Amino acid sequence: ETYGVCQYAGSVPGSGDEKKGFVSLKFLDGKINLSAQLLGQIYFYAPSSSGCSLGSLSKNKRWQRKKGEAEKRANLFIKDVLSLYAKRESSLVFPYKKNQSLVDLFLSEFSFLDTPDQSEAWKEIAEDLCCDRPMYRLLCGDVGFGKTEIAMRAVFLSFINNQQSIVLAPTTLLSEQLFICFKNRLASFGCKAGQVSRLTKENNQKFSAFLSGDISLLIGTHSIIKKPEILSKASLLIVDEEHRFGVKDKEKIFAF
Repeated sequence: ETYGVCQYAGSVPGSGDEKKGFVSLKFLDGKINLSAQLLGQIYFYAPSSSGCSLGSLSKNKRWQRKKGEAEKRANLFIKDVLSLYAKRESSLVFPYKKNQSLVDLFLSEFSFLDTPDQSEAWKEIAEDLCCDRPMYRLLCGDVGFGKTEIAMRAVFLSFINNQQSIVLAPTTLLSEQLFICFKNRLASFGCKAGQVSRLTKENNQKFSAFLSGDISLLIGTHSIIKKPEILSKASLLIVDEEHRFGVKDKEKIFAF
């Protein structure tokens, strides 16, 4: 926090009042030993192989200026985010209509019984989608607890309302897995799905098909974020493992 980027250079045994010891931190022009009780002043920045330049103990004002500039940029970004959220809160969207017979038919093809949490999550999400306010919901749960099934139900509700959906994944492997799951679950109802990533072919044709309405569901990685016309076309956006996307990426999405 005080001197900038440094490199861990080992530990130093403690003695006397400092029984917990020290960590040795290397800077451009020297080293300091930081008490283990003050480890909260250190944050991971980058691996040693990244080649980033070290801070200076003697030229501390340069680091303070960098911190000041970063704080100014962060404040400007926060103002933009607050403005965007205020705009979303005051906006109205197309409310979905819940065709209960079709939804019940889709749910009947689920091979398992819903857990109580799963049932409650689906009830709340369906209510969100059927109101005239933008939905912004975080669904949490361990692996195997049925989050993907809830996501597929949301996409189905979007589809029977003649709306299009996007599912965003952080990796090509997860994108492929989601594509297989969604395709198998939705294909019998006439919902066409497409996948785009750096490993898939004919991505431009799939983007065009989504824009023309030939594809109702688009599943892919970061490449989708770079297509504002695609984002603005979608009525429903699902982000899997959203913690693996940067704040700026997610706010860029909300701008559409």
